[in-house]
Amino acid sequence: MADAGVNLYTFHIEPVREIPKVCRLIREAGMKVGLALKPASGIEDVRQFIDLADVILVMTVEPGFGGQKFMTDMMPKVQWLRHNYPLLDIEVDGGVGLNTINACSEAGANMIVSGTAIISAPNQRAVIASLRETVESSIHKCNV
Repeated sequence: MADAGVNLYTFHIEPVREIPKVCRLIREAGMKVGLALKPASGIEDVRQFIDLADVILVMTVEPGFGGQKFMTDMMPKVQWLRHNYPLLDIEVDGGVGLNTINACSEAGANMIVSGTAIISAPNQRAVIASLRETVESSIHKCNV
């Protein structure tokens, strides 16, 4: 991945036994480290590894296929991360679109992944601009 120019490598923590080792190998390859949490995983599952990461990705759907419904009950994870790690990049992925972006940004996410909401939009540029504007507005409010 690093040879292809990737600068951030995010992996799900659940199947990985040696998270610190994988983080170290990613850094040695010259990339930033992202740790992803599936909805069933709690903050306690990633807490001991947060200092090894540049990004924590909170999944708001079960990974594997697009178009799933956004799980609002994942936002307390984002809030906890933002409160306890104000400078950490916090990403949200899954069901993020015009109807859910406010929940993400107000909880403290400063990075988002949006697939179906953009791909299925008649004006993709407008949707992207609106999502970006919402997140940037919240970032300024949080001083992130």
